[in-house]
Amino acid sequence: MIKKHMSINSSLISRKKDTGSTESQISYLTDLVSKLTSHLKLHPKDYSSQRGLWKLLGKRKRLLRYLSEKNITSYTSIILTLGIRKSEKR
Repeated sequence: MIKKHMSINSSLISRKKDTGSTESQISYLTDLVSKLTSHLKLHPKDYSSQRGLWKLLGKRKRLLRYLSEKNITSYTSIILTLGIRKSEKR
C-alpha cells in the first residue's frame, strides 16, 4: 500500500519520503474517500463505513482549510490536480 501511496503523491510532493506533508495527506485521504465511496455504492446500508467516510471528509476539509491559509499556491494546485472543488470559507 505504501508504493501506491507514493505513486499517487509523486506529483504533489517535493521529496520522495515526505508522507507527512499536508499535500500528501490530502492526496492519501482523497484516495481513501474514493475507495469508500465505491464501497458504499455497492453496500448502501453499511453505516459504519459511512461514518468513517464522514470522518475522513472532515479531516480532509480541515487540512484543506489549513493549506489555504498557509500556502494558497499549493492549495490551488492540489485542488486542480485532485479534482476537489473549493471549500467555502467560514
